[in-house]
Amino acid sequence: MNDLARLDDFFPEFFRRFARTVPTSLAADMPAEIKVDVTENDKDYHVRASIPGAKKDDIRVSVDGNYVSISAEVRKEKEEKSGRSLLKETYYGSASRGFSLAHEIDDKAVVAKLEDGVLKLTLPKRDGAGSRVIAIQ
Repeated sequence: MNDLARLDDFFPEFFRRFARTVPTSLAADMPAEIKVDVTENDKDYHVRASIPGAKKDDIRVSVDGNYVSISAEVRKEKEEKSGRSLLKETYYGSASRGFSLAHEIDDKAVVAKLEDGVLKLTLPKRDGAGSRVIAIQ
């Protein structure tokens, strides 16, 4: 095993161990980054973004050329005082994620749906956008 592979294995375990030492009351208030899966075909990109607890009115998606930005605010429900909290891992607050794609997006044809805490985006590639091979004369 080379040194780089060992380092690659070391860091996730290091951060897991560090996370165990953070009090859960602090961990619940830490800002989160939205986790995304991006796939593509010839015509468009498909994005699945996990945003549990967010309502569609609290999510903002913007497209600028080939850059996609997703932000959300998960609001805390009114707490009922019926005992003391033993463990609190539910996240409330703002989260965001931005990423660039290889092709520009046709922002007028983007489709966004929120289902069961998962934001699904269909991002059509703009015609004529992207790279092309240039013939040398």
